[in-house]
Amino acid sequence: MENREIPKGWRETTLDNIARIHNATRIPLSSAQRVLRQGKYPYYGASGIIDNIDDYLFEGEFVLISEDGENLNTRKTPIAFKAKGKFWVNNHAHIVQGLTPFLNDYIVYYLQKTNLSPFITGAAQPKLSKENLLKIPFIIPENFDEIEAISNVLSSLDEKIELLEEENKTLETLAQTIFTEWFVNFNFPGATGEMEDSELGDIPKGWRVGKLGEVTNIKGGSTPSTKDETFWNGNISWTSPKDLSNSKSLYLLNTEKKITLEGLKKVSSGLLPRGTLLLSSRAPIGYLALSNIDVAINQGYIAFIEDSYFSNIYTYLWLKLNMQLVINTANGSTFLEISKSSFRGIKCLIATKNLLNEFQITISPIFVKILNNTEQIQTLKSTRDTLLPRLTTGEIRVEGFGE
Repeated sequence: MENREIPKGWRETTLDNIARIHNATRIPLSSAQRVLRQGKYPYYGASGIIDNIDDYLFEGEFVLISEDGENLNTRKTPIAFKAKGKFWVNNHAHIVQGLTPFLNDYIVYYLQKTNLSPFITGAAQPKLSKENLLKIPFIIPENFDEIEAISNVLSSLDEKIELLEEENKTLETLAQTIFTEWFVNFNFPGATGEMEDSELGDIPKGWRVGKLGEVTNIKGGSTPSTKDETFWNGNISWTSPKDLSNSKSLYLLNTEKKITLEGLKKVSSGLLPRGTLLLSSRAPIGYLALSNIDVAINQGYIAFIEDSYFSNIYTYLWLKLNMQLVINTANGSTFLEISKSSFRGIKCLIATKNLLNEFQITISPIFVKILNNTEQIQTLKSTRDTLLPRLTTGEIRVEGFGE
């Protein structure tokens, strides 16, 4: 570890001085055992819940820390997280309980910004042994009230983020419910109950059966050569499905990689406008997002432009409900992929344009609210991620503490 200046009133310690380690209580279960014991209690692994079983070993609030796995290096998911209530833990996570509840939060936050590479062993299977876990230096205030204050500042931000994320889930469920009522149950405003036969069953009078190619405008993308540095690290957003796999959001607000104007010339579909709907078309099929930025796309997408008979909000909700139908049209020997031609050939019900316009007016405020919440979440996360390393090293102090 590099030498670090310890702020006045702080000290260096180790995890076993601020928490109890409960690894000895772990009893791993095989996959077969878990299947036979399906139930309501979470069964945790190194990166979260992996199953639910009918029994529990732990009750209360604990911190689970990854003991092994590639995630120790990639940090794609948190390597330390809280588990509450009644649960079971396998033998791939350390079970830690802070001496006080707020220490659980502090431990989680502290490990989020700590470089663990000096303590990880194993090339093929990275491992953070208990021995090495207890070697990690924790820099903490001497005053436990300050530790609690730090935890409260950061956890309050996380709680706001969690509330907004839960609200977005509720709003999206509401939107999907309205969609199902109108376009599956045919319980829409002005419905007369008059039906007519079609190859997809009885449908409301005035509707018809068609193909997605008739009602959507789709594009594909490409990747500028990664060997040519003049194509990359510009200021134009370029996305691959990796951006969607790393996000839980309905909206795409940013991309991991950026390209230059020269790079954009190598993307077959060019720069797609804000409001474009993105569907990952391979490895795996089914990630979805509405882009809130102008964006270029790679070849792993089918992109929907917002100038077609179906609005992109309608198409998004249709895809969420019919994703298995889409996946069933995919093919490929190395990995499943759905081609644009196959997608265009998928049959769908086509409602009247007046009804689709009315649906758009009804549903749009829900999506505006989801977008507003998503932008707030991004701001809160940025604030938290800026504060976290500074608060947990004493670079900045919570009001009322320090000189």
